[in-house]
Amino acid sequence: MKAALQHRYGPPDVVEVAEVDRPEATEDRVLVRVRAASVNRADLDGMRPRWQFIRLFNGFRRPKSPRIGIDVAGVVESVGPDVTRFKPGDRVFGDLFSFGAGAFAEYVCARERAFAAIPERMSFDDAATLPHSAVLALQGLRLRKGRSVGPGDRLLIVGASGNVGPFAVQIAKSRGAHVTGMCRTEKVEFVRSLGADEVLDYTAVDWTRGDVTYDWILDVDAHQSIVRSRRALRPGGVYVAQGGSALWLLQALFIAPFLSRFTDRWSGLLLWWRPFQAAQDDVATLLALIAAGKLRPVIDRRYSLDQIVDALRWVEDGRAKGKVVILPVDGDRPAASGTLPA
Repeated sequence: MKAALQHRYGPPDVVEVAEVDRPEATEDRVLVRVRAASVNRADLDGMRPRWQFIRLFNGFRRPKSPRIGIDVAGVVESVGPDVTRFKPGDRVFGDLFSFGAGAFAEYVCARERAFAAIPERMSFDDAATLPHSAVLALQGLRLRKGRSVGPGDRLLIVGASGNVGPFAVQIAKSRGAHVTGMCRTEKVEFVRSLGADEVLDYTAVDWTRGDVTYDWILDVDAHQSIVRSRRALRPGGVYVAQGGSALWLLQALFIAPFLSRFTDRWSGLLLWWRPFQAAQDDVATLLALIAAGKLRPVIDRRYSLDQIVDALRWVEDGRAKGKVVILPVDGDRPAASGTLPA
């Protein structure tokens, strides 16, 4: 079978597609023929890696595992003898973040708890966009103790146009929040089309220095310091970030808790994140919103597996408006050469 592999750290160019042995379903493992996978910032963050301390866990000189890709959707090919929830032919989707990755391949094999059943009317492409990004969006709109974005809240989403942002915009609007999205110039109309009440162009506006303040700020990828970001919060406001540079991460871990404890504004990193397999209540919420027509996965582009480097570059350069989906070439669904239409 074909699989995308990364044998050394670096930019998307280090990834190659090669022939590897197809895994076998043993014990409580499920072999899935991949019908769609999606690209996440988490894929790119681990490739360089973004935070150098990750090398202590993933391999100091080179990745311990060359497999990449975490969001996947497909059809169960075979199951191990201890599997109880699935059978061959079942449609499943999942997040392989905690299961060794490998979604950018023709087949993946992971423990059955990595997967959940795809709703009957949902496409593989849409299902593949949900496990990591949509769950992150939902969890970024609440705190560990349960407080969440609600009706009338003024919410700013910094990074509203990429992997997580479009989900967050729609989820917040479904809850009655007043949503302001921030993105680059060429994506303003896209974010407005998602339902955002206002859209700011980050190349023209410094949201930390304006007169407008917010009840809640969700920062998908922090580029401002914790102290500056807090300026845009109202009394009692919340600033939640899902990532940032190594320097920012130190601020989030050591400065933010102090500021949050002794002021009336909370700020910090999304440390209460629960992955897909541990957050099935959140997955159920997302599926209910989709069924009700309040949430729709937005796919910017589709690429074949052989075009994986181009797909990763597209996301790394910040050009994607929504999700980028990878379609492996297999006997039932040949992917056309070139970029596939959205």
